[in-house]
Amino acid sequence: MGCCGSSLRAGTHPAKKPPGALPPRRPPATLNHHQATGSSAARAGTAGRQVPPMKEFSLAELRAATGGFAAENIVSESGEKAPNFVYKGRLEASRRAIAVKKFTKVAWPDAKQFAEEAKGAGKLRHCRMANLIGYCCDGDERLLVAEFMPNDTLAKHLFHWENQTIEWAMRLRVAYYIAEALEYCSTEGRPLYHDLNAYRVLFDENGDPRLSCFGLMKNSRDGKSYSTNLAYTPPEYLRNGNRMAKTFILRIAECFMPALIGRVTSESVIYSFGTILLDLLSGKRIPPSRALEMIKGNNIQVLMDSHLEGNYSTEEATTLVDLASQCLQYEPRDRPNTKKLVSVLGPLQIKSEVPSYVMLGIPKHEEEEEPPTPAPQPQHPLSAMGEACSRMDLTAIHQILVNTHYRDDEGTNELSFQEWTQQMRDMLEARKRGDFAFRDKDFKAAIDCYTQFVDVGTMVSPTVYARRSLCHLMCDQPDAALRDAMQAQCVYPDWPTAFYMQAVALSKLNMQSDAVDMLNEASQLEEKRQKNSKP
Repeated sequence: MGCCGSSLRAGTHPAKKPPGALPPRRPPATLNHHQATGSSAARAGTAGRQVPPMKEFSLAELRAATGGFAAENIVSESGEKAPNFVYKGRLEASRRAIAVKKFTKVAWPDAKQFAEEAKGAGKLRHCRMANLIGYCCDGDERLLVAEFMPNDTLAKHLFHWENQTIEWAMRLRVAYYIAEALEYCSTEGRPLYHDLNAYRVLFDENGDPRLSCFGLMKNSRDGKSYSTNLAYTPPEYLRNGNRMAKTFILRIAECFMPALIGRVTSESVIYSFGTILLDLLSGKRIPPSRALEMIKGNNIQVLMDSHLEGNYSTEEATTLVDLASQCLQYEPRDRPNTKKLVSVLGPLQIKSEVPSYVMLGIPKHEEEEEPPTPAPQPQHPLSAMGEACSRMDLTAIHQILVNTHYRDDEGTNELSFQEWTQQMRDMLEARKRGDFAFRDKDFKAAIDCYTQFVDVGTMVSPTVYARRSLCHLMCDQPDAALRDAMQAQCVYPDWPTAFYMQAVALSKLNMQSDAVDMLNEASQLEEKRQKNSKP
């Protein structure tokens, strides 16, 4: 399976198909978005272990993982009062710890709709989130599977702490990390988050705060899935009736806390984030209406958590209070967006060098290691070039390319007398300088010289592309190396070396399965060559 892509710059030799053209026999394999752009990969990467791709689990797998959904494995803070239960489990095959959310049987009667919702949420991958890794639709059962976070919830650390309260720097980190998670979700087209509160903020094995992925999905199929205490509900859900009636309702709510059902909007998510800021400031659950009264009365000191014992910056606290006030604005349009949250909270970060688990006062959690996945192996015997590529032995590959010189370029160019111009001589001189630099392992200089040769476009050479590909690998530029190896294949579609160089570049990009495909194809081409060369 070739990796040649038509987006690469084509050569212009009139006697041959343009080197940017796609070889007719082999479909291209392309880099995905995160693999092609380093910034996106970093942004969507996850600290620590690799997040597995989204998959559909069987009910038997999840039953085994959770001990038959045993009561002792329930980890939801709300426990029996929650409409859905969350269980801790461990997959038998990988030994990965998981969290399994089990919905009521009437919540999602349509299995297809549930699966589509789960797959949509499962596309998100970010180090600030406890990511969704699977779902289950088996009969009437509907379950979600996520990464397990072993160090409890923000609610537990703020409201029910036993050893020590959360220090100020850690509270600022929690606010910033969750804002980053919300900004990522918004950027990826999923700005709606259901039931955002301190129970949705989890702490991973390093003590870093993460946003639970379970809030990305509704608790049921209908759109009215905003379910929270009335006193913490965005005011747009209480606009029926006059102000006196609403005030009365809020006062009653503060005493009895009945649940309210409403529709989530991106603005209501910001309002809920404001309630988390209040939690972080006060260390207790204060209804927003009462907190706003304190803020308007300049009673910030009364709002602050006494357990902090004054160990915080008044300037930073004032900034956080102002941001909370903006998030809790009565009119949704007056609330900031997620980008504003990140921009305000980012400069407040302090003690960035101190690990989160140290600030939380907890031991670093050592997760049981997963058995390594065995690397796939090529199916055909490999030549010396193939063996060097399979070992990622760049020094051996360099020596082979030096020894081979340009003998594989025979027949790839048919130049007329008119093409032997001064420009042609200059181009060949650039290639010659590149060859000297390549031989002497001056790979940056070789890239420059070979680029001069390629940019003229009068003559195409698969060997130059292969050599420049190796130079890019030596300079830790696997994306550029892959592009050159693909161009070598475009110029010479049946050249094993082009596939071998693609294999090395793909392996450097952690695309191991595709790399093995390239090794297999290259070995098949070599075997075919040997058969054809026999008399």
